Amino acid sequence: MPELSPEELDAKIRLRAFKYLDEQRLMFGGELPFDGLREGFRIDGVRVPLVGPQGIFKPKAIPIAVPLSITTAPIRPGKPRPYEDEVGPDNLLRYRYRGKDPDHHENAGLRLAMQLRIPLIYFEGIDTGWYSATYPVYVIHDDPRNLRVTVAADQEVSFGSPVDHVAEPMTVGRRAYATQLARRRIHQDKFRHFVLKAYREACAVCALRRRELLEAAHIIPDREERGVPEVFNGMALCKLHHGAFDSHIVGVRPDNLVVEVREDVRRQADGPMLVHGLQRCHGQPLIIVPSRAELQPRKDLLEEPYERFRRAG
Repeated sequence: MPELSPEELDAKIRLRAFKYLDEQRLMFGGELPFDGLREGFRIDGVRVPLVGPQGIFKPKAIPIAVPLSITTAPIRPGKPRPYEDEVGPDNLLRYRYRGKDPDHHENAGLRLAMQLRIPLIYFEGIDTGWYSATYPVYVIHDDPRNLRVTVAADQEVSFGSPVDHVAEPMTVGRRAYATQLARRRIHQDKFRHFVLKAYREACAVCALRRRELLEAAHIIPDREERGVPEVFNGMALCKLHHGAFDSHIVGVRPDNLVVEVREDVRRQADGPMLVHGLQRCHGQPLIIVPSRAELQPRKDLLEEPYERFRRAG
């Protein structure tokens, strides 16, 4: 086989990085552990880490002077972030240069990514050791006067011109929409992380501790005004009990956090999953609840889904 050019090898590595992140998201859910990102993956026998000690990161395996990823550190109580990246009113990320020299090689790498239209990965810190990943993202504007670049997500991976076979306004609109969706997903990743953390990474109903099978269930859906993304409006539930809660098969009494199973489901004869997974939960209190009272399910929020559960029965 002919040897790959630097541009072809670069594209191969980036596409493999996106696939690796897809695999990690299936394994861990939305939020990813930093150690796995730092270890990365291997391609043709060469290790490719996805993050490093600095925010703008280019692993040695990348043959051109364009970073693979950019990272915003998580907020740590009482400590400022090294760089204050921010999201503008247009939902686009303003990512800070490293230092104050626009020609620093890492800042120049971001500029080159814009000029060559090369996709990057954006990692946003959720909590110590946990990050949300958005990919692909593109540098779409350079602002050396304010020491920052503007970054937008996309729904498609492209190298070179982003307007191949598509009009420029369509590309701009697609990226604005994709960035908005990406910001929403990051908020969902944060909600899931802190709910699972409060419930000690276990299902509140059955105590299952397989993280990849756990979800953060909203008590009041986030599409409603009271559906705030706060731990007290959530419960860590496995996929089975999350579906049962949302379908009003299972209810949680607001006064004592006792689980109830709808009567028709309790009477139904089926296989062992129904017996052990649902019917035996009836009348049992939640097994896992947050130790801090302010993080526990709020009774006034539980009243609404419990009333729906009663009407469904």
